[in-house]
Amino acid sequence: MVNNAATVGRSGVHDFILLRASAVVLAAFVLFMAGFFIATPEVTYEIWHGLFSNVCMKIFTLVAMFSLLAHAWIGIWQVLSDYIKPAFLRGGLQFLFSITLLVYLAAGFITVWGV
Repeated sequence: MVNNAATVGRSGVHDFILLRASAVVLAAFVLFMAGFFIATPEVTYEIWHGLFSNVCMKIFTLVAMFSLLAHAWIGIWQVLSDYIKPAFLRGGLQFLFSITLLVYLAAGFITVWGV
């Protein structure tokens, strides 16, 4: 059995709930965006800028990005712990994926908030 070093102090139930909650947030975001594109006949820069000028939309997008980060982190940990047995290689890949996910989060934050 693989020790869950990525989630020290948490149980599989916690990861299960976190995955489901993040999936719900991501599904809501995707449905909202799909509805926006269906309801908007022509998406121009002004319309797109107006949508993301709203603070609620910025927060919703940021919550969706955090949900994506949590969902991806747990998924990557599960896949790597199941299929990559050498601890050094698994740790290196987890580190690489973690840095990549954090860079994506930072880029998304900068893009949405215009920092």
